[in-house]
Amino acid sequence: MRKNNVNMISGPLAKNIIAFAIPVILGGWMQLFFNAADTIVIGQFCGSASVGAMGATGSISALIVNLFMGLSSGVSVAVANAAGSRDHDSIQKAVHTAVLTAMIGGVVVAALGVPLAKDLLRLMDTPESVIDKSALYMRIILAGNIFSMMYNFGAAIMRASGDSRRPLYFISFSGMINVLLNLFFVIVLHLDVAGVALATVIANAISAFLVLRSLSHRTDAFRFSIANLKIHKEVFLKILRIGVPSGIQGSMFAISNVIIQSSVNSFGEALVAGNTANANINGFMANATAGFAVASLNFTGQNVGARQYKRIRKVIINCMCIAAGLGLVLGAATQLLARPLLGLYITDSPQALEYGVLRSWYTGAPYVFYAVYEVFSASIRGLGKSTTSMIVSLGGIGVTRVIWIYTVFARWRTPGVLYLSFPVSWLLTALLMGMFLLLALRKVPNVDEPLPEHNM
Repeated sequence: MRKNNVNMISGPLAKNIIAFAIPVILGGWMQLFFNAADTIVIGQFCGSASVGAMGATGSISALIVNLFMGLSSGVSVAVANAAGSRDHDSIQKAVHTAVLTAMIGGVVVAALGVPLAKDLLRLMDTPESVIDKSALYMRIILAGNIFSMMYNFGAAIMRASGDSRRPLYFISFSGMINVLLNLFFVIVLHLDVAGVALATVIANAISAFLVLRSLSHRTDAFRFSIANLKIHKEVFLKILRIGVPSGIQGSMFAISNVIIQSSVNSFGEALVAGNTANANINGFMANATAGFAVASLNFTGQNVGARQYKRIRKVIINCMCIAAGLGLVLGAATQLLARPLLGLYITDSPQALEYGVLRSWYTGAPYVFYAVYEVFSASIRGLGKSTTSMIVSLGGIGVTRVIWIYTVFARWRTPGVLYLSFPVSWLLTALLMGMFLLLALRKVPNVDEPLPEHNM
């Protein structure tokens, strides 16, 4: 397995960060390709109403899922700390606690989300013309969410060990299966949104199987065995300490997006479809810069465990600079190429296309602020200060957007004013997170320390 592992605690830093981040980025794009393939197939063969039906579920599904998926940050930090300290027993406990947590979390998400799907969509003012399709799509996705959680938690374990390549291989294979199933279920069986939901669930099940199979074939401390599945209290509490605030942070993003989505829904189907298409495009940009946030989280976590404190500051600076540069380039590109990109999603509604172009001007180049915020937030979590990251995000993203919707947008009710809430909240939160990151780094020693003898 060592040929796939990136050395996080020694060696050339920038080179290793890029080598680690690129598979993470490509893997994130493959996961987004699941959604993009869903939207493109539905847009081409079922029309913009079905596209809007799927898009209307996005924010509320994220609200439910993010609360549990935030725990994967806790998994990353727990495993990375153990890996950096070279503590075999701690690594084993972290691996098996994480996998069992994913299984339990997936069951809880399904139990909460499936019966409440239609009621939650009504709370968001989802148009009645699409609410039945939206509820069906949402129920299928949430019922199969256990597979998504198992893949993401397993991938977090592998990345914390330094292996970011294999999760990419697995998600790429399952992504191809997803595309084929999309075409079969929609074109041949005419299942509409239910078909793309089933295709996504099946593909997620395949990726979950592959990542767990890979972990079970490892010969090092990261080896997974069903017989060893157990919740280890000390590791579980650490995962919760890091993961719960991260989950709340992600959920607050989702809550603010629920409010924004509700406002989008109030303008009708055309704006919903344009918003959905542009959000899918922005997702590819977001995953590109998020790859370096994931790198910062794992590199920071391993160096904390290894007590390589001087290297931590260099990790954060490198990740921030690369993410910011990439965010600027990709943001500008999504603005300049908005029409041809949106044309892949929207074929039957010129008005929906224009709304998508409008959104691109507010979420393109300004995305650099969000890229910087993401790296700062991940770095704070890597230092074990997840609650700090949560509080800053609650204020900078959640509260700012809610205030904006009920004050500025309420006064000037246009799509442009609504979308302006994105760059405003990104900039404010990046500045606040940077300030608190500097305060956290002041408490980190400036001198490296040797590991205890029993860990060597």
